[in-house]
Amino acid sequence: MKTRWYKDSVFYQIYPRSFCDSNGDGIGDIKGIISKLDYLKSLGITAVWLSPCYKSPNDDNGYDISDYRDIMDEFGTLDDWKEMIEGMHKRGIKLVMDLVVNHTSDEHEWFKQSRSSIDNPYRDYYFWRKGSGKDGKKPPNNWTSRFGGSAWAYDEQTGEYYLHLFSKKQPDLNWDNPKVRQEVVDICNYWFELGVDGFRCDVIIYISKQEGLPNAKWNPFTCGDEYFVIGPHYHEYIHEINQKSWSKYDIMTVGEGQGITVADAESMVAEPREELDAIFTFEHQEADARMSVVPRKFKLSRFKKIMTSWQNIPNTCWNSLFLENHDYSRSIPRYIKPEFRKEGAKMLAVTMNFMKGTPYIFQGQEIGMTNIEHFKPKDYVDIVSKNVYKIAKKIFPLVPVVKWALQKRARDHARTPMQWSAEENAGFTTGTPWMYVNPNYKEINVAEAEADPDSVLNFYRKINKFRVGNKIIKDGTYNEFYAKSDKVFVYARELHGVSYLVAANWTHKVVEFDLPEQFKGKTSKLVMSNYFDSKEEAGDCNLMPYEAVVWEIK
Repeated sequence: MKTRWYKDSVFYQIYPRSFCDSNGDGIGDIKGIISKLDYLKSLGITAVWLSPCYKSPNDDNGYDISDYRDIMDEFGTLDDWKEMIEGMHKRGIKLVMDLVVNHTSDEHEWFKQSRSSIDNPYRDYYFWRKGSGKDGKKPPNNWTSRFGGSAWAYDEQTGEYYLHLFSKKQPDLNWDNPKVRQEVVDICNYWFELGVDGFRCDVIIYISKQEGLPNAKWNPFTCGDEYFVIGPHYHEYIHEINQKSWSKYDIMTVGEGQGITVADAESMVAEPREELDAIFTFEHQEADARMSVVPRKFKLSRFKKIMTSWQNIPNTCWNSLFLENHDYSRSIPRYIKPEFRKEGAKMLAVTMNFMKGTPYIFQGQEIGMTNIEHFKPKDYVDIVSKNVYKIAKKIFPLVPVVKWALQKRARDHARTPMQWSAEENAGFTTGTPWMYVNPNYKEINVAEAEADPDSVLNFYRKINKFRVGNKIIKDGTYNEFYAKSDKVFVYARELHGVSYLVAANWTHKVVEFDLPEQFKGKTSKLVMSNYFDSKEEAGDCNLMPYEAVVWEIK
């Protein structure tokens, strides 16, 4: 029976390579995760989203999978994994894994077989096409890879091109082949039988491609999107996987929905459709960017409009609430001036965690980890950052612009090692870390936060405890105030005559707050604040820099 347990959960995303290293090789691993399970429990976490830990040659840090049924050697063994999930379940923590099935690694046995000859039974597991042009030496169409360049790679062994919407070492699976879809069902059921509680489905909206793979309207960043984002058979294929696998277990699925808008919500996650349970959308993440790449000045009113539109989706749908993950730079300094790190991190926590939906905390977010102030080109390890910089060097005037953009938006910022203590390498490893450690680890780390009653970490503990099982937050209506303001984010959640009024100052200056008329003269009390001296009863007041308050009003 589906209990929809995720609607009462607080998730924590672990990026295993950067979380905790147990053996001194400089790479985070599963035993490192096991050593921190009590920490997760103390934080109030009830579910973990674990980024890929399967066997992989690591062209894209584990999102290029060579064996879906085993664990990456650098991370440990399947027995280690079993010990980890047992430890999570003993602590009341569920485990959601990454399901990466739009593509495999080119080192997966399926692809090795597929590229061996045009007559191989696995040939149709992927997209193979002859070249175009008079000499047949041009790619079959003009689609671009999300990582830059053509989405096609030429393979000399059979003289044909294969499709890869990401790295050339990540060939796309052909979901039109029913054998591929059955493979996905079998993979899901394999992990469910081992106790997994669900999947975060990576780039799942790309799985169905337009028949004939036609040329697209040219755009260096999105060329081809119209032919594979929620493609012609997407809903049919997801429903099939749901019926054959997902619906048979008390699990949850959340899809990655780059490009999805609120207009798509009901078709993607409405419960009667029996497809995905929830979806990550990125409209709010792109409120401070053009084309997902070039930063622009953040505007709160633009951000609020997006967030509010998602809060008002039908009740048959469910939201995912997040500001950070492995694909985006840190919230600080995207939204917050670094000198107000603690106040700002807490304000963001209040703003997001009183909304309707399932909240996701990305590792380090709970202690207010920040971007690295001065990344040097040699320090970037992410395939996207390296590819973008490589392209820029060919067009020299672009280099300063790209350096500036990467400093603000590079995925590397989120992937630096977790800062556990002020010890060498932030307590992440006793060896040489696989990636640059943020130099501010001596001031920003878990040990420091544990000792500080007013830390970001202890505030997250407070808010997580308050939120879990709270029916107003889970089921209450949502109503926004002062929508056009670029200074304050104000909204109310109401259920059975009781409201939580959330007022958050998103600036580094003191801001005047006027209590909405409908709440004046009513009984109220302060239930959450990131300042010690916030107003105890709801009313007009000055909100301090990045102050956030929540009043309960009857």
